[in-house]
Amino acid sequence: MRTSYDVIVIGAGSMGMSAGAHLARRGISTLLIDAFDPPHGGGSHHGETRLLRHAYAGGGPYAAMAVRAHRLWSELEEERGRKLFFRSGVLNMAPAGHLGLRDKLESSAALQLPVELLRSQEIAKRWPGVQLPDDYAGLFEPEAGYLLSEQCVQAYRETALANRAALLPYTRVTEVVPWNAGVTVKTGVGDFHADCLIVSAGAGVGSVLLPSLALPVAPVRKAVAWFQADEALFTSERFPGFTLSTPDGGFYGFPSIQGSGVKIGRHETGLPLSPIEQPADFGTLPEDEGDVRRALETYMPAAAGALLRGGVCKYELSPDEHFIIDRAPYDPNIQIACGFSGHGFKFASVVGEILADRIEGKPDAFDLSMFRLSRFQEQQVESVR
Repeated sequence: MRTSYDVIVIGAGSMGMSAGAHLARRGISTLLIDAFDPPHGGGSHHGETRLLRHAYAGGGPYAAMAVRAHRLWSELEEERGRKLFFRSGVLNMAPAGHLGLRDKLESSAALQLPVELLRSQEIAKRWPGVQLPDDYAGLFEPEAGYLLSEQCVQAYRETALANRAALLPYTRVTEVVPWNAGVTVKTGVGDFHADCLIVSAGAGVGSVLLPSLALPVAPVRKAVAWFQADEALFTSERFPGFTLSTPDGGFYGFPSIQGSGVKIGRHETGLPLSPIEQPADFGTLPEDEGDVRRALETYMPAAAGALLRGGVCKYELSPDEHFIIDRAPYDPNIQIACGFSGHGFKFASVVGEILADRIEGKPDAFDLSMFRLSRFQEQQVESVR
């Protein structure tokens, strides 16, 4: 196996595999290294499905990036000849005055996205399985839906390898050594050299690979569960994906796809993990089922049937839950993509494109200033003042 490349990508999950595919398509020699064999269950991309929605709270480039990401997912579908995205629509539910709902409405208007603002009574009429308080509202995105996450990673893997990228699975990186004109990546199977490096290793990006940066990324165990539901109400042919803001926290979920049951997860909370620790199996904690079951019992009781199965994955949280997409401050040859905080998968296609553009020296297509690593140092200075 050759040992020198134009680019090495450490972490070939959602973002890394996408970057590798974009680079390889452009004729840039690329080596992808992963501690497992992607797609796999050791990161943030497994669990079958992820929402792809366009209306976004939080400001910045999110909504515009989501629109571009959707286009790139469609191109990947065409390239690989398989369906990766399903347009179920996404219903965002929250109290009528909720700040996040207002932000999503504003971001939709700015990009002229088709959305409907619905009262709780209108939601109950259109989707009788939903029972919201009278003071709730919903923003429905008819063009949104869900991605088959593991199949998306597999499709990008096939594209990368078809364009002569190399992949080293089950390979641990032991050290990253920058030098004048490039980077050396040390592994248990040898040393590899490249002009540029992309680090997209999820929860292990900080203390394991780039300890000198002290990246503020904290891995957290998250649980999701599938519940038996009234198929007449919750089948994917008639029920959308959803987000739900409640006094007990924020939830997200999916319709019953081919009788699989309604899938639901909670965005907040979660058990902290070490960077290399694998999360304990679903059911280890009572809240694995309890939190999400209570949400269904309150707002979608006909979807709160028997627990069909559960799963766990990792969030890699940044302190403000915004992404980190930046170059290493001590080396312009190292690009970092991490801290996707449980809402990043839908953007994997466009993040890969952004990273490939940066490797080629092209300007960013979006204003990514809110994703700079330096914001955390700036926040620390402000807190001292």
